[in-house]
Amino acid sequence: MERQAIVAGQFYDADVARLNAVVDGYLVADGDKRKEKTLLCMVPHAGYVFSGGVCGATLAKANLESTVLLLGPNHTGLGDRFALWAEGGWDIPGATVPVDAELASELLGATPLIHADTAAHVQEHSLEVILPFLHRMNPETSIVPISVSSRSAEDLKQVGMSIGRTLKSLERPVSIVVSSDMSHYISHDEAKAKDTLALEAAVNLEPGRLLETVASNNISMCGVLPMTVGLYAALEMGATRGELTAYATSGEVSGDFDQVVGYAGVIVD
Repeated sequence: MERQAIVAGQFYDADVARLNAVVDGYLVADGDKRKEKTLLCMVPHAGYVFSGGVCGATLAKANLESTVLLLGPNHTGLGDRFALWAEGGWDIPGATVPVDAELASELLGATPLIHADTAAHVQEHSLEVILPFLHRMNPETSIVPISVSSRSAEDLKQVGMSIGRTLKSLERPVSIVVSSDMSHYISHDEAKAKDTLALEAAVNLEPGRLLETVASNNISMCGVLPMTVGLYAALEMGATRGELTAYATSGEVSGDFDQVVGYAGVIVD
């Protein structure tokens, strides 16, 4: 099954040449590219004018494998709590990014909590907006997208550990890319202060603390659930270090510092 792009022309340019030029402009690393293979990175998913700089700088610095497990939030409320798109491809302007059906099958067998489900994905933008970056960096990239909406701390941990053990056991390497924005519609200073609390837990590779910190401080980090899963998976894969690669808010583009959205990039290896 092919997934049609739903936010081309809105969150990013639908014209291939203009889109590629914009993405190339964002794919500039602040510092050297990682020599170590990246186990996980987290990038934002807003309109490119707001979050493209953070997304591009993080992905440019990461050292991703050609097979990528995508973990994103569910903004629509549709579909399964752990919804995996199991076959076909995802369309972006000028290309189709293939789904790795073999890896999808392995992950579906890793835990009964993950289900093959397209309903959670067809109207969800959070993973789509990352694909032009991944495809531009490596046209051979294949993906397995999973939408995460379960709020059970135990289920998030179980799924994350199951994913991590599965990826570690494979004969070929896989990187994880998590999609998440940070605080929503508060002041720039408040967003930065709150987001710092969550990001400290993330870069210290403490998924349980991340989940608790976001809940107890009322941090509107929309991808905390997939990031929690991703961190548990990365720890199973042997992760030892996390780094905050970039942070910004929409106010730095719009000039409105009273109502912002925060964007962060994290790399784990």
